[in-house]
Amino acid sequence: MNNMQNPSKFCFSTLALGKNYRALALELAKDLAQFAPNIPFVILTDNPQDFQEMSNVLAFPHQQQSIGCYHDKLFVIEKGLSLFNSCIFMDADMRILAPITDALNWQPGITAKIAWHNIVKHNKNPREIEIFQKVAQKFNLQLEDITFVHECLFVVTRDEGREIDFIETWKRMAAYCELNKYYRGEGHSIGLAAAKSGLKIRTDSMEYISFFKDKLEWQKIKNGETDIQEKSVYIQRQKELEYPQISLFERVIKKLFKIIMYLYRSIKLKIYSLTDIRFFYG
Repeated sequence: MNNMQNPSKFCFSTLALGKNYRALALELAKDLAQFAPNIPFVILTDNPQDFQEMSNVLAFPHQQQSIGCYHDKLFVIEKGLSLFNSCIFMDADMRILAPITDALNWQPGITAKIAWHNIVKHNKNPREIEIFQKVAQKFNLQLEDITFVHECLFVVTRDEGREIDFIETWKRMAAYCELNKYYRGEGHSIGLAAAKSGLKIRTDSMEYISFFKDKLEWQKIKNGETDIQEKSVYIQRQKELEYPQISLFERVIKKLFKIIMYLYRSIKLKIYSLTDIRFFYG
């Protein structure tokens, strides 16, 4: 971890586990060093040494906790808020395209680039809705009142301790979802945890952050809102880093390791669930 002295009240943050995502996060770190040099970049990663040359990075060791990895974002937010008043989470595969001012402020709670204010309308999968409906009932909440937060870019700002309850509730939500074989959809858990903890969710166009995100960019291209040629360099670079060519032997080893770690984390999850049988199995 770099010893970075910075008066910034907020930080950028991401999760970078595995060689591919560390490489992507390093590209993002370089962008931030260029376009937001005074703003610290907190990274939770399985190899902090990869970022030792980046003076804007605060890299902390982290090993994957959730089965699907997606919910590990909560640990990034937890670390960021332990150091700064606000924490901006960005997916590791995003890129920054223009300067960002360090004179930004957010109201307490969650500020999201993209959010849908009714989970039921956003998600049409009956099984997933059933899972979230059960959790909402446990929290005495109406699922139709819960906001889905798109997890690629959002800000969490301290709110008199409510953010702590939010993180702890998200941990329980993650465990509940994964016990029910649902490993993705952390945006749903963010919304439910925020509602339970009293953390307000707001939307913001965030035009002050010009970024590239492949899934959002492809949607723009599909809608005719942008030209693929304009972002071709970013699209190609991401493809090279996220999906590099590897040998058959490497693919086999990677698959075996993934199976072993799945079993290991599943056992840990079962043990953790026994700490609150009423919540997880009631």
